[in-house]
Amino acid sequence: MPLSNKKLTITWDKNVRTSLKDTLSQAKVSVQLCLLALVFALIASTVIVIFRSLLVWLDSFTQNQRFDFTDLIDDWRVLLPIFGALLIWIIAKMGSKRYKRMGIAYVLHRVKLHYGKIPLASAPAQFFQALFALASQFSVGREGPAIHLGAVSASVLAEKLKLPDNSVRIMCASGIAAGISAIFNAPLAAVIFVLEVILREYKIHYFFPITISAICGALSSRLVFGNIHVFDQISVMKIPLSQYPVLAISGLILGCVAAFFNFSLLTLTEKSQKWPLLQRLLIAGILTSIIGLFLPQAIGSNEHAISEAIQANPSITLLIAILIGKIFATVAAVGLGIPGGLIGPLYGIGALLGAIIAVFFQQWFPSMTPFIGLYAIIGMTAMMGVCLSAPLAALVALIELSDNTAIILPSMFVIIPAFLISHQLFKTKSIFFRQLEIMKLGFKVTAVNLGLQKIGVRAIMNKNFIIVKNDNAHLLEALNEQPGRPILTYNQQGEVEIVELELHSSHTETTLIKRKVNGLSDTCTLSEVYQQLSTQRRGNVFIIDQTNQNIVGIISWEDLQSEIKAEQI
Repeated sequence: MPLSNKKLTITWDKNVRTSLKDTLSQAKVSVQLCLLALVFALIASTVIVIFRSLLVWLDSFTQNQRFDFTDLIDDWRVLLPIFGALLIWIIAKMGSKRYKRMGIAYVLHRVKLHYGKIPLASAPAQFFQALFALASQFSVGREGPAIHLGAVSASVLAEKLKLPDNSVRIMCASGIAAGISAIFNAPLAAVIFVLEVILREYKIHYFFPITISAICGALSSRLVFGNIHVFDQISVMKIPLSQYPVLAISGLILGCVAAFFNFSLLTLTEKSQKWPLLQRLLIAGILTSIIGLFLPQAIGSNEHAISEAIQANPSITLLIAILIGKIFATVAAVGLGIPGGLIGPLYGIGALLGAIIAVFFQQWFPSMTPFIGLYAIIGMTAMMGVCLSAPLAALVALIELSDNTAIILPSMFVIIPAFLISHQLFKTKSIFFRQLEIMKLGFKVTAVNLGLQKIGVRAIMNKNFIIVKNDNAHLLEALNEQPGRPILTYNQQGEVEIVELELHSSHTETTLIKRKVNGLSDTCTLSEVYQQLSTQRRGNVFIIDQTNQNIVGIISWEDLQSEIKAEQI
């Protein structure tokens, strides 16, 4: 290739990269942002489909198909949780201690304080530990690994491409949406969950890439596993208004049980933090095995419990026993550190509790018999919404998973009293944020910093600067010939300084002033600029291109203040 063509190619590539970074640094919807989200979602969806396929394959060997415990006493699968606990411990010991944290709470921490950047080294441990936990019938959910793996897949790629940090967070959120959608085949619920639980805010430039990623995850799931709605087999009928008083009572009961569940889980989590890992895992394995020996319907994610809750003419005594066993199994597994999510077990607990309420009131209101399935769905919605402080995500998820809109009004009617009594009377908080407090991981960001994190430095930096040789004559000449343009120079130590003319009090004399300027990467956001300049409330920072290490811009305190006042922050 001729030299001129090589130069043309290099210049074009550089211009394309620069233009892309400039676009992504803005807090606006763009085609580039949506296309990147689609590419990252394809990769995240592939990882989740592989995970789900392996889980289906393992379940073909480990799932208990019969629920008569007398047939299971000599079945090797009774000891599965103990074997699973040992495998989880071995994988944990093989990995680095630096990357032992995982799960939804950890992802929340990284999204809030580190723009969603999650170390790639944490992914293998999460993948295999969660795979063995689910296959060995621990009472944990599949959304935990889906969220972690989806976030890792997208954020690592975004970092490799040196994208601005504000867009890295969006890519991470998009990967999470793709993961949830691929694991549950519920794209709208995935979008709502990310906005309500992970980001905890709605912005239009978040919505489009996250939605595209959720669509990609759902299509990937349907191509491989078919268009399956997990709970569409549950019979749901429109409930008459005469039963709404019972629904109100149900909301109060569900709120109390949700508060008890949160308290039990978080108490065990806090007390077991200092226990050796092997001890915690083995206790969880032994307890799950004992529960599974007598109540195999209570172990696993949620399938067995829900099947028992919606069967014809269920025994209320058996349902109560399974409910108690399910709560114990879930608290033991999640509280003692078994990797996995909470949504699956909460669905199982909610379905059992809803069915118990319906069967109990059926004694006085025989007309409730056809609505046991509806009460099970309502229980699932309320338990997820209250325990995770995500009522809207819970409602949308169950609409999609049941493929039935008849649940909307009764679920809304139940979830409000359930949420209020749990959070107002019992002071219940979101499990995820209490877990962060227990693990001593930060998640709080000031309103100013949160707003500034949405905009990259390239969006407002001043590119109209010049670098001059560190010679007073040259510097004075540049200041006189280029008024208003920032003048930079390098001192003898190689540090960058900004040159200014300071006017004396007499207003007749000026002095050449050089002030040291700190640098930031062009992947940073305005939040880092604010941290650099806010102490003195004046000054400048220069911006370095991560690709070629050249200075590409400068931002002053005045520029930052103008952006803060521009109604975007």
